[in-house]
Amino acid sequence: MAITLSNTARSAAADAVVDLADGGYIRIYDGTQAANPNTAIGSQVLLAELTFGTPAFGAASNGVATANAITQDASANNSGTATWFRVLQSNGTTVLWDGTVSTSGADLNLNSTSIVSGGTVSITSMTYTQPES
Repeated sequence: MAITLSNTARSAAADAVVDLADGGYIRIYDGTQAANPNTAIGSQVLLAELTFGTPAFGAASNGVATANAITQDASANNSGTATWFRVLQSNGTTVLWDGTVSTSGADLNLNSTSIVSGGTVSITSMTYTQPES
């Protein structure tokens, strides 16, 4: 398909997606990222779970929505190397999107991908970008 979205349409689409994350969760895992957000978690280990506020994101501009403050995980679930994350609705079961984790060049960049059980995990900023096509 050769359909592309205007900035107005991209912003509306981004707002619709991120509104679903209000009060939801960011779960950070080790191992291989699931094939897509519809794929169940397999042997990957949950390392940390952070919580979005309500609203989770501000209004999108040109298809980009910036997250409001995200509540840290003050006691990480397990130790391991963070490789990917999953965003869920506030019910904790409905998956919205997945992404990669690294220290740079990923969908979610952490200051360290080494997570220690009981340690603090925080995210200082996050954006969601709606593709043009």
